[in-house]
This record gives sequence, C-alpha cells and structure tokens, in this order.
Amino acid sequence: MKIFMRADTHVDIELPGNAPVAKCTPSQLLAALAVSMASLMIGYSSSYTSPALVSMRDNTTATFEVTMDMAMWIGSIMPLSALIGGIIGGPCIEYIGRRNTILSTALPFLAGWLFIALATNVAMILVGRSICGFCVGVASLSLPVYLGESIQPEVRGSLGLLPTVFGNSGILMCFTAGMYLAWRNLALLGACIPIIFLILMFLIPETPRWYISKGKIKEARKSLQWLRGKTADISEELDSIQKMHIESERIATEGALIELFRKNHIKPVFISLGLMFFQQFSGINAVIFYTVQIFKDSGSTVDENLSTIIVGLVNFISTFVAAMIIDRLGRKMLLYISSILMCITLFTFGTFFYVKELMDVTAFGWIPLMSLIVYVIGFSFGFGPIPWLMMGEILPVKIRGTAASVATAFNWSCTFVVTKTYEDLVLHIGPYGTFWLFGTLVAVAFIFVIICVPETRGRSLEEIERRFAGPVRRTSAIANLKPMPITI
Repeated sequence: MKIFMRADTHVDIELPGNAPVAKCTPSQLLAALAVSMASLMIGYSSSYTSPALVSMRDNTTATFEVTMDMAMWIGSIMPLSALIGGIIGGPCIEYIGRRNTILSTALPFLAGWLFIALATNVAMILVGRSICGFCVGVASLSLPVYLGESIQPEVRGSLGLLPTVFGNSGILMCFTAGMYLAWRNLALLGACIPIIFLILMFLIPETPRWYISKGKIKEARKSLQWLRGKTADISEELDSIQKMHIESERIATEGALIELFRKNHIKPVFISLGLMFFQQFSGINAVIFYTVQIFKDSGSTVDENLSTIIVGLVNFISTFVAAMIIDRLGRKMLLYISSILMCITLFTFGTFFYVKELMDVTAFGWIPLMSLIVYVIGFSFGFGPIPWLMMGEILPVKIRGTAASVATAFNWSCTFVVTKTYEDLVLHIGPYGTFWLFGTLVAVAFIFVIICVPETRGRSLEEIERRFAGPVRRTSAIANLKPMPITI
C-alpha cells in the first residue's frame, strides 16, 4: 500500500499537546478503496462495448441482429443515461448523503448487468446499458465529493486518484476478458463487481462535512475521528469545518441554481466545466468505446485485440504513476504534461491516417499502437483523473451538490456527443480530420490550464474556498493542517 504514500507526506505532524497525526491512516485508505470499487464498475461499463459489440454482431453468438446503427446506440446510450444520473445525483448527495448515494448504485448496477446477460433482444440490452449508465452518472458525481471531504490535503492527490486507478483497472479487466468471453458472459462478469462493492461500502462512514451540514455534530465528530485515527486530535479541523459551514450559511440566501452565479462561485464552476469539456473533447471516449474498430480501420500490423489490451494496460500503469507524483508535481504541471503528450500524438495519429490514403503504410503499422499508447499515458497523467479530483476540491461547500451535478451532467453530455458523433465525423471529415480536430481542442485546453486553473496541491477545502472568495485574513498554520474526492 506504500505506493499511495509519498515519502515526504507520510510523516507524523506534532500538534500542540496531542499525539502525532498520521497523514494517511488505514481508515482513509479503506474509505478510498471502498468508494473506488464504484469506479471499477464505471471503467468496466464504459469499455464494455469495445469487445462486446464484436460478438454481438456475430450471428453465431447472438440470437438477434445488431445493426451498425443499433451498435452505435448501444455504445452511446450509457453516457446519455449517465447525464440523467448526474443531474439526479446532485440533490441525492445533499439530502441522503454522499455515502448513501454511492451505496445506492450497487443493486441497480447488478440489475443492469443481468438485463444485458439475459437479453433476448436489443431492447433488453439498451435497458441494461441505460441502468448501468444512470449508476455511472450518480457514482462519478459522488466519488470526488466523498473523497474530497474525507481525505487530508497532504494525500488528497494520491488517494483522490485511486478511483481513476480502479476505473482503469475496470477497463483493462473488460478488454482482457473480452478476448475470451462473448458479450453475455462478459456481462455476467460485470455483475460480480457490485457485490464486492456493496460489502465494502458498509464498512465506511458518511463524510463529516455532510453531517455538519445537517446539524449532526456528534456524528460528524465520530466520522472524523474514524477517518483520522483514534489517537488524533480533531478539534481544530472540526472547528474549522463548522466555521466554514456557518459562514456559507450566513452569506447564502438565494436558491441553489441562483447560487451558482454568485460572484464567488462563478469562477470555480467555470473552471470545473472547462476541465470537463476538454477532458471529453480530447476524444478519449471515442478511443475507449471504439478501440478495436480504430485499430481495424488503421490497418495496424499488430492484432487489434492485443493492441486493445496493451492500451488498457498502459492506461492502468500510467494512473499508478500519476497517483505517486501528483502531490509532488501538483495538478497544473500534470495537466501541462497531459495536454502536450495528447496533442502531439493526436496529430501524429491523424497524419498516419492521412498518409494511409495516399500510399502503403504497412511498414509503419506500429504507429497507431505507439500513438495511442502515448496518448493514453498523457490522458491518464492529467485530463483523465484531475477534472474529477478538482471538482471535489474547488467547488464551494454551499453549492457542492448542485455544482457537482451540473458539472457531471455536462461531462456526460459531452461524452454522449463525442461517442454518438464519432462515426459521423469519420464519415464526413475522415479519421485524420477527426483526430486533428481533437488535437486542436487539446491545444486550446493547454492555454485554458495556463490562464484559468489554480493549483490546489496541499490546500484544505476551506483554504481553497477562501482563495476564490478573495483576500482574507490568513488562518494559523495549525488550522490549515486539515483535509479537505474523482472520476471516466
């Protein structure tokens, strides 16, 4: 487990008159692992269509016909349904809590996979994908908020990226299993994951900040003590959370949606929406949903199924590396690295497709695989996990549920647009034009990060919120030693 504990952050800090406080307690790690199992389901659900559609369209394994148009709907119905889940998830995390909202997705996830596994027609597959998509939307919104409100700033980057590690594990699991399992058995495998997730979620508490927002101080203290360890003095941190809540209640008089447009709230909401936009319009979900098809179209000399597994493995390893260095390099530096790598490889990949139409490129058949490997490394380093991580960090506490709901719904709207229009873009402007378009948008994303995105490394949620609110009196260094949560 030491992979998640940087040498310069996993230290003991001596608070006056108290026992040392460990920066990464086993209970925080357990909480991160438990909620990250939902991310494993998100990754598995997102990548399911890449191997499954191949066997669905094979008449020897399917009892009904799946046309190309219907296959596109099977691929894109999930993000469309996730959009609805993102909208509904916002009020849920405010009213029933972060933990209960995440927990509530387990059984529907199970039902969705069973619908697909037992399908006798396309309609049942669409229903199953819709249910899974709805749960994906709810979970992808709730995970960053839960982790953001539970983990201490010093390890919030590392543990905050744990859902992305698990999400990429789900993608790799699906790609690998897809080589050996037809779509029905692949869905049955997906149905096993919610059972483990359900058990782990019963072991962790609700976040202290949600309890405080409901006036349940005793429960908040108990939750925070569990997260920080039995010997930790949590009085400073609990007091700071309470003060921030009282201040946000005092200045907030408008409705939830109107609150989004307050002077102090517009900038963090805009930044979160901007990161979500560039995450999806980097083209990542077109790549994940249609990986096998892309390698077939490119004429790569490497087997498309093997290439898919290699891409999934690289995606998985890259996120581990990002988790180890994010609290050292910071969010902005990883976003810079991410956008540069993706921009270069998208233009390279597009150029390969362009040259392929003019001449024989068999001798360069390794370029598609190499390009996508570097592209996935770049995405996994920055624009994959950080928009979700920062959503849980920069959104003010008073509008966190509403704003997270808007950001998540916007993210899945962009996902739906990208996945649903990918084939149309390829048809009208060619695969080279499509990848050049994505590359241009990533270049714009680089400029957006330079101008708009703040660095949040090592800062508590209260400190981040005060920075967006404008110049304020600095609190003591001791008061700032407090915590502050991701997600596809």
